[in-house]
Amino acid sequence: MPNMKFRFCGDLDCPDWVLAEISILSKITSVKMKLLCVQVIKDILGTEIDYEKVTKLTADAKYEESDIKASIAALNFIISSAAKYNVDSESLSHELQQLGLPKEHTSSLCKAYGDNLASLQSSLQQQSLRVSRLQGVDWRVDHVISSSHLQDIGESCVQLKMSREDVDNGETSTVSFTSSADKFRILLAELKQAYNMMETVSN
Repeated sequence: MPNMKFRFCGDLDCPDWVLAEISILSKITSVKMKLLCVQVIKDILGTEIDYEKVTKLTADAKYEESDIKASIAALNFIISSAAKYNVDSESLSHELQQLGLPKEHTSSLCKAYGDNLASLQSSLQQQSLRVSRLQGVDWRVDHVISSSHLQDIGESCVQLKMSREDVDNGETSTVSFTSSADKFRILLAELKQAYNMMETVSN
């Protein structure tokens, strides 16, 4: 399918691996397609996929484990990418039919997509600029009597310890550092500026 651009792909070609999954997705019924889409949408919104339920849904189509994972990945791409580029259900249905997905299947997919579009866009917006989630901050101010790092004895310094959670794997790590009072004031001012910019973008 050369030189065809799709809105749900950001006006680019559809990835070859997604094209390859269209025929696999066509093997299940349109009813089960909708149920599978519901599972994928829950995953995008932060609820773990019920793989036992997915395996039952795809049993009639004789999906291998690799087929299940690839189908979920393809649906995840289609749904999240369409939401990202604000594609309406009707346009998405038309484009998926162009790629060879049966009309009944596209209707099921797009019904689930349309019903959850607002929630999907809200969730994706929250995830788009976040590389980790701040879990907590501990701090204290010390009055330094002697130091090889600070120029003036008697200068105050700030001890900071931040705990953060990686959004991809859920692992928590801790970052600790010491800052002079002057450098901390600069850091605080820059963080406030960044926060105000993010508030402006979100509004």
